[in-house]
Amino acid sequence: MSTALRRTLFLAILILAWEAAYRLIGWPSWKFPSALQTFETLYYGFVDGNLLEATYQSMKRLLTAFVISIFIGTVLGFLFARYRWLDETLGFLVVALQTVPSIAWLPFAIIWFGLSDTSVIFITALGATWTMAMSSRTGIINIPPIYTKAAQTLGTGTGFRMFFQIMVPASFPHLITGVRVAWAFAWRALVAGELIARGVGLGQNLQAGRDLGDTALILSVVFIIGILGTISDHFCFKKLEEKILVRYGLAGVKK
Repeated sequence: MSTALRRTLFLAILILAWEAAYRLIGWPSWKFPSALQTFETLYYGFVDGNLLEATYQSMKRLLTAFVISIFIGTVLGFLFARYRWLDETLGFLVVALQTVPSIAWLPFAIIWFGLSDTSVIFITALGATWTMAMSSRTGIINIPPIYTKAAQTLGTGTGFRMFFQIMVPASFPHLITGVRVAWAFAWRALVAGELIARGVGLGQNLQAGRDLGDTALILSVVFIIGILGTISDHFCFKKLEEKILVRYGLAGVKK
């Protein structure tokens, strides 16, 4: 039995058990919806465009913040790996900031930017930047010294040319792992920010579901986030990671 078929059967059994439990136990729908109610809400939410627009707006904010965090985090990691004094000062602070939930910065974001997209993008970028910085730092520190020495011998230099041509490609195995973790942290920060900010988004739909007692809507949004996360991780990050690991001889080629 293939992995895809096994997973499909597992999900089908899980959904049937969910619907059966709802009917047998008699849960009130405002506490927890049935599978049928959830899929109906999901279907009509996309048909009338509500969930489709919310998904689009959330993805737009997420990708904007993610690109910002990847750029800033990678540059910070390079600087930490390159300059010891910076690693022992600012790098030490980044390690401390990494333990602070990004939602803790939301009050500052609201004061500075108001209940706007900028606030959500700000805390989403924070949620991923520190993780990306430490991952890129680790990746660059673990680059074999012979790579940089050979590059300098061939005239690459020591500045940004060395960074983009040697250090970034050589640290890809660590960077892609950092990207996967940063993506997950960005999602968490995004939804938390959208729960409070104005506008259209998946987080706002979660808040609307809570206000209206519509648990089917809440669960529909949870499903959308889970599906998007699974698709992006399995078909994008995981595939890219496998190719990079094979490229650098760190994993066997899968047939």
